Amino acid sequence: MGEKGKKLSQESVITAELLLEKLSQIGGITRKKMFGGHGIFHEGKMFAIVDPKGQSYLKANKSNKGDFEAFGSHKHSRMPYFSIPEKIFNDPESLVKWANKSIDM
Repeated sequence: MGEKGKKLSQESVITAELLLEKLSQIGGITRKKMFGGHGIFHEGKMFAIVDPKGQSYLKANKSNKGDFEAFGSHKHSRMPYFSIPEKIFNDPESLVKWANKSIDM
């Protein structure tokens, strides 16, 4: 995510709050401050992150990695997470579908 001990950025806070709001229909979604950003959890299991710059990522594996690549998403440098495409982030129905795929891993 970011550097240990780095202060939480306003961009990260805003994006994390917006992401939680957009995913509220799923239920059981929480966030935790982590390394200047946020971990996003469903019932205690992390499935998304928001980095200190406010970029949001969803967990990916071979079952959904192609979805991210088709939109030109980039992989987080050290974790199996890919950036959420703007088109998906701004479409509540699609965002919930993508998030559920990450949650189900």
